Amino acid sequence: MGNMQRLDKILGNMGYGTRKELKKIIKSGLVKVDGKVVTKSSIHVNPYKSIIEIYGDKIKYREYIYIMLNKPQGFISATFDKCHKTVLDLIDEKYYAFNPFPMGRLDIDTEGLLIITNDGKLSHQILSPKKHIPKTYYAHIDGRVTKEDIKAFKEGIVLDDGYKTLSSQLVIREIGEISKIELTIYEGKFHQVKRMFKAVGKKVLYLKRIAMGNLKLDESLGLGEYRELTEDEVQILKKGFEG
Repeated sequence: MGNMQRLDKILGNMGYGTRKELKKIIKSGLVKVDGKVVTKSSIHVNPYKSIIEIYGDKIKYREYIYIMLNKPQGFISATFDKCHKTVLDLIDEKYYAFNPFPMGRLDIDTEGLLIITNDGKLSHQILSPKKHIPKTYYAHIDGRVTKEDIKAFKEGIVLDDGYKTLSSQLVIREIGEISKIELTIYEGKFHQVKRMFKAVGKKVLYLKRIAMGNLKLDESLGLGEYRELTEDEVQILKKGFEG
């Protein structure tokens, strides 16, 4: 990648400060490029090939970030909202320089797998209605979920607005007054899972997304916890959505 960029721009993109702040930091000898102290903020460097250090830390330059968040209830999938806390309030401010946004959305009271990224192209591909990316949810349902429900979901459910969903896979994990299920759907209509159960006379009490495509939620992440995707997971994400 022949990406020669100004040193202050590279560090600014990584969230190390404004151009003005960085000029001072660089001038005071706190930045090294390939082991040598550099004091001019305007020099051009290839961030993918050169080793850049600031405060003695090597920076890992990257254009895109991919964060897996286990979204808790009470946060909305947006970058800004006057009334509610957004999922960006859960991640470290150092990521804000990338202008990240949630890929797709989960309702305010839905938990689970949410990807936060600044890769607009990938996000657009994944969210394209033509793609029919499978999304798997775990839910608690008020009432007994039956074999008839499994059959109805397989055939496609007609929602309250007359839209008929694609065939979906309903798996019963536990039957009881409150049933525990897993459901895989292939489109992302507004409140879709809740509306599908409503159509068969049942109510969703708790909802958590556990997978998107072949990417599964890391079960070791507590609610509100997040981590960057591994290289393998980024590839899984991209592979599932190409073509």
